Parts: sequence; C-alpha cells; structure tokens
Amino acid sequence: MTLDPKALPDVQRTQALQALAHREWDMVIIGGGITGAGILLEAARRGYKALLVEQRDFAWGTSSRSSKLVHGGLRYLKEGQLGLTRDSVRERQNLLREARGLVEPQSFAFADYQGRKPGRWLFQLGLAVYDWLAGQRARHHYPADEFLMLAPHIARTDLKGGLCYTDAKTDDARLVLRVLQEARGLGGVAINYLGAEQLLRADDSSDGRVSGVQLRDAAGGGVYQVHAKVVVNATGAWADILRQQQGAPRRLRPLRGSHLVLPAWRLPVAQAVSLMHPQDGRPVFAFPWEGATLVGTTDVDHGADLQQEARITEAEVRYLLAALDFQFPQLQLTRADVIATYAGVRPVIDTGKADPSKEGRDHAVWMEQGLLTVTGGKLTTFRLIALDALRHLESLLPPPNPTQPDAPVLAPSSPLPVQGGLATQQRQRLQGHYGSLAGAVVAAAQAGELSAISGTETLWVELRWAARTETVVHLQDLLLRRTRLGLLLRGGGIEHLARIRAICQGELGWSDARWVQEQAAYLALWQQHYSLPQDTPTDTGSKHV
Repeated sequence: MTLDPKALPDVQRTQALQALAHREWDMVIIGGGITGAGILLEAARRGYKALLVEQRDFAWGTSSRSSKLVHGGLRYLKEGQLGLTRDSVRERQNLLREARGLVEPQSFAFADYQGRKPGRWLFQLGLAVYDWLAGQRARHHYPADEFLMLAPHIARTDLKGGLCYTDAKTDDARLVLRVLQEARGLGGVAINYLGAEQLLRADDSSDGRVSGVQLRDAAGGGVYQVHAKVVVNATGAWADILRQQQGAPRRLRPLRGSHLVLPAWRLPVAQAVSLMHPQDGRPVFAFPWEGATLVGTTDVDHGADLQQEARITEAEVRYLLAALDFQFPQLQLTRADVIATYAGVRPVIDTGKADPSKEGRDHAVWMEQGLLTVTGGKLTTFRLIALDALRHLESLLPPPNPTQPDAPVLAPSSPLPVQGGLATQQRQRLQGHYGSLAGAVVAAAQAGELSAISGTETLWVELRWAARTETVVHLQDLLLRRTRLGLLLRGGGIEHLARIRAICQGELGWSDARWVQEQAAYLALWQQHYSLPQDTPTDTGSKHV
C-alpha cells in the first residue's frame, strides 16, 4: 500500500506509513522544497525507489517564500560568478519553453539617472553578456521619453533614459507541486508532515554510515523507521541541523529576504521596475505577480530560531518603503497600501563576508558518513542541482534506467479545450500549474468556480481541486501554498472564508469544529507572520539592513 497524492483519513494514512516503513528504498530524500522535489523527479526518472519526506508542508520553507523570479542572476556577473549566471540563463530558457503558464517572461526596466550608479554603459555591457549567455540579442536602451511610457510612475528628475531586459517569474510553491506531481507520475513517493527525527546507522558499518531515517508523523504522531541505500539531506537553510547529528561543523549562513505585496492599482507596473536602493546600493524590484505587485527584497542575517516561521521586521518594512518612495515619489505609497508581507530564509554557504549580499549563491554537495547534503543554489537551477546530487550517488545505487539527456524538465501537457468561458491566458495558466491534470481541474468545477477570485488570477475551482487531491493537512496549506490567497488578499482572505469553507470543507472531510479550529489557527498565523509588524522589536538579525 502506498500513499497517493490525496489527503487521507487518519487511519488510512497510518496504514500507508506502516507499509512504507517495511519497504527497502534506494533513496530517502529529506526536504520538500524545490531541491528535494527536483531530486525526487530525477531519481524517479532513473527508476530508483525514492521516498521524499517533509516535516511540515511541501514548499513550507524557502520554496514558497522566494522572490518568485526564475532569473539568470544578472547581479552575479558583477561578483564574477559567470558559471552560475550561464547555467541559470540556460535553465531559465528551458523552463520558459517547457512550463509556459507557470514560468512566464517578465521584462525589467532600470532607470538611468544623472549621477547614479551603475551608469548606462556599464549596465549595457552586463546586459550584452547576459544576452550572449542566453544566445539572443535585444534592444536595451531607451531615451527618457520612451522609457517613461514603459515605466510612467517613476521619478523624473535627472532621468536620462533607461534600460530594459527580460527575465522570468513563477509561483514558486506551485512549481514545487508541479515537480512533485511529475515525480509521483513516475513512481516517486512524497509525503508531507512526516519529519526526519533521527538518522539511523548501519550495524555492519565500521564508520557509522547512515542507512536510514527515523520519521515522526506530525499529523498522526506515529514513529516509523525507513531504510535506504542512500539518504539525501535537501533541507536547505535547515541542513546543518541534520549534519550536526553527524558531528559536522556548521557551514550555512541563513539569510532572510522579506517582501511586501501591494494592490496592482496602487503600484501599477507593467514592466518590473528595478533600482539600486539609495541606502546601500542593493537591487530592489517591484513587479506584477498573480494580480498584485510584489516588492523585494532585503538580504539580512537571520538570527531567529529556524524552527519558527520567518517574519518581516519593522526595519525591513521601512527599508522597502524607502525604496518605493525613492523610485515612485508621485504615488505616495505608505504602510496602509500593503496587503501582506512574507519572509523567507535562504540557504547560503558561509564564507565570512561582512556583507551578506556578497556571499555566493552557488549550491554545495557534501558527503558525510553516508549522508549526502545538498544545499545552497537558486530556484532556477533546481534541475542541475538534482543531477549533480545523483552524480555523487552513482556508486551507491543500482544501475539507473537510461534517460534522454535533453528530456524536458516537465512533461508537456495537452491543450485545454475552449470551454467554460476561460480566456486563453487562463487556460495556459492552468496547463502550466497542473500539467496533465489541468483538464481534470476544469472538470471538477461547479457553478461559478471557473471565475477568478477578485484581485487575483486564482480560479475558485483551484481551491476545490487542492482540497480534494493535494494533501492539504491544514488550512494554511490551502491558502498560503496550494493557492496564494493569503498573500494576495487583505487580512489573508478573511472576507472570502465563508465561500472557501462552502467549497472546501466537504472535500477535506473536516467537521465544523475542525474547520473553526483551523480557521482560527490560520488567521493567528497570518497576523503574526504575514501582516505588517504590530510592534518595533529590536532584531539582531537585521543589522545589515
């Protein structure tokens, strides 16, 4: 008996977990973010018996709290990271081609002002290299009058013109879920709310080699032991926690990136607008995302407990609002315009640099007593990271099934028929988000559920589909990761909770008491971690803002 992607009643979940504990696995992957999901997909493609476990929800950590950009890392050119930029640009192009509707092009506009850095010629040189790496050429520079048509709300004093270039954006949590969907279709198994409690050692190993993991079910409380030929630590910023069970030294520097979400009508940007912050010269951006406007990001040392959800600080709010006031003075944006906030912790390898922004963003792979740790890196390059991890494990695993080196990252999905009044962009979005299941999502819709929720691009039926099929254990899973309504609607979507309940409670099989409990917990979580700070605490982790 194995777990399917549906949310299972408690008894069935327990039985399924007991069955999984009796199987011999080739690979157990700890961590349900984009790195773990990518490794599971590539392992399943090669025919390995692979199990992924996540102590909370899929994409709970960094992979639902990123800047939502699938980018080549233009700023990494300045740091001399040409290889990382090259790989990122190529993977970006692959995802744009293969995940249309989930990974979409996003043009960026950068204003050129008299006396501000970087100047036009230096920026154009970087963009020329960027284009060369992508195998394309494009016009970049626009005089002031043309540039103001592309970015009409920016400051005009001393404006000489501007430059434009193209990157890409995504819904990071949905990208994780799409990759997991592909992996499950190939035989991979992924379970959320199943945490790695303790590494197991092989009895016949003189060096204490890792041979499995003791798991604790956060949903049901049971404890299970699973054994595997290899164990992969893909827990990102949390990777040192498992490594320290091996006696390994800490090697990660958790950095927090925080963001603001504003209504599109208050900060209307057709192009993404990028600028260098007047305080420290770090890049800040504002771009259209899922029907709202996203503003980010900070880059500060995160000194808080990693087991607690990250939250934006008052200093970071002021930092981002100062950037908006600097670039869009005529809009007079204030705290009252902010719909929601979110913060994520990046897994960055610590090299001791004083400025956290100067730390490298490449990934690292370490083998320590049979535990393979994969951490660092970028959302864009998740496939390359997965392939690198599997190369390190080749000698410990059975011969893999043959694979095509140029196989797409994500399998193509069939076009949706023109029905239900869905616009072309909506059909494309569903295909990108749900792949081969997009038709089933549409077929699940009841009356009125193929319309979009006001202020977002999310369709009501996506709530029903998630509740029915996508392993929703808590209401926060549904509203913060399966959909992003908790980020896109004021108060976390409180005004829509009655209709959400009418659609989802029966699909989830929750009693009235359970729904009331979940709703209260969700709203408390949203208020604590996704709203503006209600106080101004001293935050030792924000010293570089």
